[in-house]
Amino acid sequence: MVDIADRQEKAAAKKESAERKPMPRWMITVASVALLLILWEILGRRVNPVFGSYPSAIAEAFWELLITGQLWSALYDSLRPFVIGYALAIVVGVPLGLFIGGFRAAEAALGLYITAGYAMPLVALVPLLILWLGLGFAVKVAVIFLMSLFPICINTWLGVTAVPKTLIEVGKSFVAPDTVILRRIILPATLPYIMAGIRLAVGRAVVGMVIAEFFTTISGLGAVIINSANNFDTATMFVPIIILMVMAIGLNWLIGFVERRVAPWQAEISGRDRE
Repeated sequence: MVDIADRQEKAAAKKESAERKPMPRWMITVASVALLLILWEILGRRVNPVFGSYPSAIAEAFWELLITGQLWSALYDSLRPFVIGYALAIVVGVPLGLFIGGFRAAEAALGLYITAGYAMPLVALVPLLILWLGLGFAVKVAVIFLMSLFPICINTWLGVTAVPKTLIEVGKSFVAPDTVILRRIILPATLPYIMAGIRLAVGRAVVGMVIAEFFTTISGLGAVIINSANNFDTATMFVPIIILMVMAIGLNWLIGFVERRVAPWQAEISGRDRE
């Protein structure tokens, strides 16, 4: 009788926990997006098309750009400098942040410039970069590189300084060389900060890409925005804007996916693996 009662109690507890299970995050996201689109469609139809648009009109403009091939050409022109500039920022920013955070002399010599570069409005440098590099591909890469370099470098730098000294002292007590301490202790502990910096740099890189297209040779998605705005075609203007938003969200998801693969312990600590 006691065994039967225990089984019934366990079944009731399991049923209660199943009933209390929270709604999955993807369902909440889908519901939020659907609600936004519905409200946007209803309210957008009441606005003059010159001043705004709505999802169905934007979808029609998207299809028109797609079948004419204009969208693919613009996307290709924008992605080429974006990929190169963003990749260069990662390749330069992560080692630079490790170097500044790992050596006091480097922090004293270079930390001031990195902090000032992050705070400075880099848009003001675009005319100077145009004088140096011209109006072509190179200046676009330079703008994207500068816009995304500093958050990666600063987050890596802060991650190195946040590593507990006890861990480094343990490595030194075992007479581990500096390269081993860097690879086995500092880098794994800093990895969440590095990935956070790479995520922050995505948004700045997208902004830098559009700024570069506005200031230099008008091409890519920036050209679609400018030309449609000049023609008061608001629906077409929204197409590249939404594409840029989706691209940033997709890159953030991809970076999070990579982080969960290379640093699975971080997801377990934060509890995100259970969501």
